[in-house]
Amino acid sequence: MDGTTPISHLARAAYCPRQLHYARRDDDHEPPSGVAAVRSLAFAYDRNRFATDETLRSLPIAVSPGAYRENLADLARREQFERLADPTARDVFLRGRDCHGVAHKVLEPTDADGSAESGSELTDDSSTVEQTSAAPTVEQTDAPPTPTIVSPGDPPPQGVWEPQRVRAVAVAKALAWERNREVPRALVEYPAHGVVRTVRLTTRNRSAYRRTLWTVRSMAGVPSRTRDTAKCDACDYRSTCGTKTRSLRTLLGLG
Repeated sequence: MDGTTPISHLARAAYCPRQLHYARRDDDHEPPSGVAAVRSLAFAYDRNRFATDETLRSLPIAVSPGAYRENLADLARREQFERLADPTARDVFLRGRDCHGVAHKVLEPTDADGSAESGSELTDDSSTVEQTSAAPTVEQTDAPPTPTIVSPGDPPPQGVWEPQRVRAVAVAKALAWERNREVPRALVEYPAHGVVRTVRLTTRNRSAYRRTLWTVRSMAGVPSRTRDTAKCDACDYRSTCGTKTRSLRTLLGLG
């Protein structure tokens, strides 16, 4: 597609380049079963924060009903809650200079956002903001739109996991390219927990994005095996990847 890289490929490569290699080989780009049901929770925050224990137990949440309601109550106190719960733009296809893919929501700014850009409304993983590559052609005083991605997994104790961080930067940069304006942040939603995290386009986060983009575009053959074998437990290719293939002969220095 015009030489741009799928954003989903970036997320896979950020997790493990070898996993992306096998997914490309097998043309395996569909999300695992059950992902759609978890993602649907991201569009039911307002309803579920008042749901009964029985109702919540019937949903694919990852915490107790009480903890889930508490998380959604915290989320409801934040300025962007109404737009998160009922976004006007869903599953928006974006085509940037380098990447293309889907933002699950795009939160358009309101009049109140002009004075709300301090970022205090959502937990952030860094504090230094860097302008995106799509420089505005005129002076912009209005607040920017905010794209979100919805992750079916569990959040880390703080911030977001690297694959979602890279993906969040990618959708922010693609939206900035389309709108020809600065988009300094994206949100990552973990709806199975009722948790939303902010990813700013800091120097560190942009560097992770560029490094992953280079990895994807320079891949030739089978990438090296990951040294972080903890990632293998959740990988569909763990039985065929060969990450743990050191034979006794090799361990003894005979191979």
